[in-house]
Amino acid sequence: MHSGHTAGVLNPWRLRMLGLLDSLGTVRAVAETLHVSPSTVSQQLAVLETETRSRLLERSGRRVRLTRTGIALARRGREILDRMAEAEAELRALNDEPIGTVRLGVFQSAIHPLAVPATARLTGSHPHLHVELVEAEPHESGPALRTGELDVVVTTTDFVEFPWSRDLEIVPLGVDPVVLVLPPDHSLARRRVVDLAACAGELWACDRPGSYMDELTRRLCRESGFEPRVACRFGNYLLTLQHVEAGRSVALLPALAVAPSHDVVTRELTTPVHRNVAIVRRRGTALRAAVDAVVEALLDHPDIPALAAPGSHRGRRAADAEGPGRYVARNSLTE
Repeated sequence: MHSGHTAGVLNPWRLRMLGLLDSLGTVRAVAETLHVSPSTVSQQLAVLETETRSRLLERSGRRVRLTRTGIALARRGREILDRMAEAEAELRALNDEPIGTVRLGVFQSAIHPLAVPATARLTGSHPHLHVELVEAEPHESGPALRTGELDVVVTTTDFVEFPWSRDLEIVPLGVDPVVLVLPPDHSLARRRVVDLAACAGELWACDRPGSYMDELTRRLCRESGFEPRVACRFGNYLLTLQHVEAGRSVALLPALAVAPSHDVVTRELTTPVHRNVAIVRRRGTALRAAVDAVVEALLDHPDIPALAAPGSHRGRRAADAEGPGRYVARNSLTE
């Protein structure tokens, strides 16, 4: 009797569901990512088990997890899907011209000085290439790159909570100092550099819990002997700068985030801190020609004062320094 499914034929849609389950961990998360119902995901994964004649899932109550066979197929499936997309792009390519849509994830402080000019140049140089620009902070961009929601990201490789594995290619872009942001009439604004311990009594504007800048702010304050008193939490640097400008808080921000239009004062810390900024993409990614073009456009940027070149004197000074109370941001390429 015919089962209705052809054994041995892998369906790309179901392979992607399996890969997302491996990355995200729950059927509900897969359903939310794909904008379908959880029951649809469960049904399609059951069909995939029938098609492969393999047990891919183990059910425990209302939760499922992948078997060893499921994990192996999920990871090989990502390679298959990348190869299929690459083949489709090659078939559509015109004289090797980069073509297709590249989803570029960028943390907010690099969007206007870096990503927007790069995409504008690409519009003129590669008319068949479309770049979809997505705001993605460091705690979001790595996972989105791994699940395929983004094709390439600008991020900081210093976000240690995300495992930068060997299937990701890291291209150093620059070094961005972290600065103390003060209201213009603040007493500490008279100093050229500021010891963070002097801010123990201040109210702080912080990023969202679990974000890169929130974790870094808390770590630096604790290393300086105090717990920051949080006055507000904004996921938008514009709101943070307005709050500091109004004299209601101080903040630690990347220099890239501080627009000159705001009436604030920035000061370096006596123990310099920086973040390593990099372009990251999946190795063997689909749309290779298109992603290559985006990476080249990002690297070929005009001078950005807040972004020093990788290996610059400022970057080496911060990275080489040792001593108590210092947070050293390291590039994963040099570990």
